[in-house]
Amino acid sequence: MGNTLSNPELLNTLQEEQGRLLAFCKSLGTDINRQAHPDLSPPGWHLGHCIFTENYWLRERLLGIEYTDDKHTRLYNPEYSEKRLRGKRIPPMQTLLSWAMKSHAINRQLITHLNGHVREPRLMQDDYLIHFLIQHYAQHFETLQIIAMQQALVEAQEFFVRHPLEGSIVNQICQIIPAGRYSVGADLPDRPYDNEYPAYTVDIDATAIAARPVSNTEYLGFMEDGGYRRKDFWCDAGWQWVNTLNKQSPEYWHPDSEGYWYALTPRGPADLDMDEPVYGINWYEARAFANWVGGRLPHEHEWETANRLGLLEATGKVWEWCANHFFPYPGFRAFPYNGYSAPYFDGAHYTLKGGSRLSRDIIKRPSFRNYYQADKRFIYAGLRLVYDP
Repeated sequence: MGNTLSNPELLNTLQEEQGRLLAFCKSLGTDINRQAHPDLSPPGWHLGHCIFTENYWLRERLLGIEYTDDKHTRLYNPEYSEKRLRGKRIPPMQTLLSWAMKSHAINRQLITHLNGHVREPRLMQDDYLIHFLIQHYAQHFETLQIIAMQQALVEAQEFFVRHPLEGSIVNQICQIIPAGRYSVGADLPDRPYDNEYPAYTVDIDATAIAARPVSNTEYLGFMEDGGYRRKDFWCDAGWQWVNTLNKQSPEYWHPDSEGYWYALTPRGPADLDMDEPVYGINWYEARAFANWVGGRLPHEHEWETANRLGLLEATGKVWEWCANHFFPYPGFRAFPYNGYSAPYFDGAHYTLKGGSRLSRDIIKRPSFRNYYQADKRFIYAGLRLVYDP
């Protein structure tokens, strides 16, 4: 245990995720150096970072093969690479693709022939490292799709709405989470990240949680009722954000020449579906909407419990903002390195749950915890409401 690959099928899954990322990058042509958003790296950096990460963990950390060089470390290790300067240093696409395919082939052979010769057996316990790499590719694939949407924002062309969206009041069916003690965290079959460990029990009061996320038409109702202009719905930091940047709508909403709203999607501009969850909002906006309705955002433990009880519909369509900061569970231990979760237990990041349309199924488990700062809204994120008795 911990010295060989116990489930060879995982290599096929890893290869699928690698191939999906490579294919998406190829579809971008030679335009891999452009930084479409100040919080997002250029596409070519994500590809290079994934290759670098795989090589580092498999060769250097697992097998003790001296691999990393200063050139790659200084570019693809985020700690040493300033985001705004990455685009100027990325090699041509063909160079990246050649490096990727060569690395993948070598690494598959190394994994297949471990034969018990590993430097850190814990990394292969229950095939942890392979699960880690699969999820790492999946997360960067989602980010690349967001980058493509941000590119579309820059290059947005005229679009004419065929079916105008109309605002509505919030009219949702709620489910009751019974008061009780519940277990949260650590879905072991999915080899969770360190921030999902260890599982523990929490006390939850009886709470009504919306069966589905807030829809586009409900969010438009908030906008039409002056939601972005009424200070009483916003926290101080959120109100400052609204006024400083003059935001009046979700990130990916745009008006056509008649003033009707449409959305930018990974497939291009499209009419807004009234029943689909709103996306492209930050924590400030989600909280302001909840205040407008007279509800609140769920604590992540309420959300996870409701999901495990089968009370939630339409999960996995948008990441859902939670009320609480991202925090360490009791007994948290960083693994496989200190930098994945621990730096973000800073009181500035909030938890999101559920996954989105852009997410791979392997990270849509109930215990998975995403985390971003309150002002970030390039994420494919919306919200779900809860109501106290």
